[in-house]
Amino acid sequence: MAAKLIMTWDIAPDREQEYFEFVVREFIPGVQRMGFEVSDAWVTVYGNQPQVMVGATLPSTGKVRQVMRSTEWKSLNNQLLDFVKNYSQKVVEARGGFQF
Repeated sequence: MAAKLIMTWDIAPDREQEYFEFVVREFIPGVQRMGFEVSDAWVTVYGNQPQVMVGATLPSTGKVRQVMRSTEWKSLNNQLLDFVKNYSQKVVEARGGFQF
């Protein structure tokens, strides 16, 4: 059964430009290179919720966990943490439509 990695975060103040450059040039291509299909990307415009939510899928929960144990994932994720705060992640069974 397909699995989805759901990540949420807030962009660190005064890091917006660097954050967007990193996400477009390194994070999304890196996630895709590891086999994930980015399925969702949401930005909160109003309200007290995480500023960004990204969903990425793989064929199984086991495959998601395998990728998340890799050196490449840990390195990419640590780089993201330089630009964000309140980072959270969870792995769920992928279903059609919006999930959080």
